[in-house]
Amino acid sequence: MAVKFLSPLPFHALLILFTLFTASQAGDIVVYWGQNGGEGKLIDTCSTGKYRIVNLAFLSTFGSGKTPVLNLAGHCTPSTGDCQKLTNSIRSCQSQGIKVLLSIGGGAGSYSLSSADDARSIADYLWDHFLGGQANFRPLGAAVLDGIDFDIEQGEPHYAALARRLVERSQGGKKVYLAAAPQCPFPDQKLNGALSTGLFDYVWIQFYNNPQCEYDTNNPNSFKGSWTKWVQSIPAQKFFVGLPASKAAANNGYIPKEVLINQVLPFVKGSSKYGGIMLWDRFNDLNSKYSDAVRGSV
Repeated sequence: MAVKFLSPLPFHALLILFTLFTASQAGDIVVYWGQNGGEGKLIDTCSTGKYRIVNLAFLSTFGSGKTPVLNLAGHCTPSTGDCQKLTNSIRSCQSQGIKVLLSIGGGAGSYSLSSADDARSIADYLWDHFLGGQANFRPLGAAVLDGIDFDIEQGEPHYAALARRLVERSQGGKKVYLAAAPQCPFPDQKLNGALSTGLFDYVWIQFYNNPQCEYDTNNPNSFKGSWTKWVQSIPAQKFFVGLPASKAAANNGYIPKEVLINQVLPFVKGSSKYGGIMLWDRFNDLNSKYSDAVRGSV
């Protein structure tokens, strides 16, 4: 019986397979917006087409009996209802397939959770005032946000209860996406309990202001070990490399664009849970054009 050899795939078929593989490894760019009036409007941020998730920063005061306070820096004054003008901008972003999340916490806020009951109470507040619930006064108007980002850098770690309550409230309705921005040293002292629940969709790890796990061209193993530990240990859907969008955006941890493209991204893309990069923040990205330079490689 004669042996039949299979014909090699034609070039165009190989090209299609390569394109599909490349697309499967493509990631998204996430950006924080809200802490600098010079970063421009939210609607313009989304219209650039560069970002797939925008975090509104921050709900900076909450918990332990405090009245929750939304702080969008120079953009609007929430207490007067001024921030309700963002409703149309949020809906415009969402109509383009861009998820808009509310980020709670931040590095300079006044927040803490005194107990699991306190955490559930804050979850109810978030649901009623920013997500699928109802309240007499919604700081961002009638727009329904896509989820909550936990950027927790102080206070007590009762955030697992908050996450569980948000998921509970959203049962049967629009999905509420949960995201977190832990510091790169593992485990994150404030968020480890919440992240271990398996409820989180996105984790953008802050690989800046943490020299022990930032990327260093002379010693990349600390970064690589940290990334691998996070991806293997936390049951989240997608992981992102959190970066300052310029040297001015953080005390340290800035990765030059060409280093990110040629050294960092080829490594992190080896994980099936790779999601992309997170940038702090829109103002710095606007000035540095960091995303413009790297988006084709992310």
